[in-house]
Amino acid sequence: MSLAPTASPAASPEAVRPVPHRLAWLDMLRGVGALAVVGEHLVTWDMPWLRPTQFNLGTYGVLVFFLVSGYVIPVSLERGGDVRAFWIGRFFRLYPLYIAVLGLVLALSWWIPVREEVPRDLYAVAAHATMLLDVVGVGGVVDTMWTLSYEMAFYLMVAALFAAGVHRGRGLIAVLAGLAALTAGLTLASAPLTGGGPAWVSLAVFAAGMGCVLTGRLTVLASCVLGVTALALLPLSSRVPWFGLAMLAVMFAGTAIHRWERGSGSLWPVALTVLLVACAPVWAISAGWWWVQPDVWISTIVLAGVTFAAGMALRGRRVPSFLTRLGLISYSLYLVHLPILLVMVRILGERRWSPLPHQLATAAVFLLVLLPVSGLTYRWIERPMQDLGRRLARASRGPGPGGGVRPESESASG
Repeated sequence: MSLAPTASPAASPEAVRPVPHRLAWLDMLRGVGALAVVGEHLVTWDMPWLRPTQFNLGTYGVLVFFLVSGYVIPVSLERGGDVRAFWIGRFFRLYPLYIAVLGLVLALSWWIPVREEVPRDLYAVAAHATMLLDVVGVGGVVDTMWTLSYEMAFYLMVAALFAAGVHRGRGLIAVLAGLAALTAGLTLASAPLTGGGPAWVSLAVFAAGMGCVLTGRLTVLASCVLGVTALALLPLSSRVPWFGLAMLAVMFAGTAIHRWERGSGSLWPVALTVLLVACAPVWAISAGWWWVQPDVWISTIVLAGVTFAAGMALRGRRVPSFLTRLGLISYSLYLVHLPILLVMVRILGERRWSPLPHQLATAAVFLLVLLPVSGLTYRWIERPMQDLGRRLARASRGPGPGGGVRPESESASG
């Protein structure tokens, strides 16, 4: 069954842009990751009998996403050679849809109450402003927003490494992050810092640091302070400290894979990182969630790694166009599907005990709503804002600290 019908905006040529053949495998992986996360939430509510027990479907999708981010983001920054342009592009890539979804959920809060995990305090606003939600121990208005915390922490660290002139050794960083995850699992039952302090501190540092970066003042120092702050917050205030460090290790493992592919690194750091990340919850004082039990956690990691390897194996071939199109709208799928699902839950109630035909019909209706809506949000929010971000990033390029410096022979795949 096609997940992107030709009548959908998600599949129409004016709604999505064709992807260069050499990049299609990355969008395919994004599409797979998005479908996995959507599937996790859909089957939990509607068809629990379909939910796998040997691995966690949602975490599998997130790990695939993180491997793609690690593979793409650092070399994209190095190819552009400009920290300020990088951040302009990231802001216009991430924030417009993020803000739109936040606004939608809050506007519906009179009907569908905001999650109890979101503090009814101003520091929740501070945490949402930086996207460092899980990193500072704050629940997101939309549950899936927790992953953006670790993406943002990764971006901050990558930008710091680039600004400081450290373009190599990402495999070693992946191993160190894996060791830190294992150590945190052995020593920290919970975050040492709780409450609103981490959220307010991160907002102050984030605002001041980004102000310096975007105005071209003290760019190297500001980038380094931002990166060090993100790194410090991971073990100190993440809701499950070892988990945040493990996610960082996974992303840097993706970077190490890219280095190996380009002949400037080896795969042993990746293998060692995977081993460390897999072992992190085994002896952890507090695992955090049921699906972090060793057998489920390890099988989830292995499946994500195999999926990424399969995608790399297909990088010289044509991949199904509906998967690449899903990859292009994957961010919309990721953020939009839960609000739609919450509305359906509110209207239809619990579905897990409904007759099978009703469950199948509910799933079909959900997908028939989700795909066109995600196509429209991509077309009217994501794509125009990305285009504007690119124009502003190009206009911002120029000589200066941390900007306009091109590394020696580095290129990116996307």
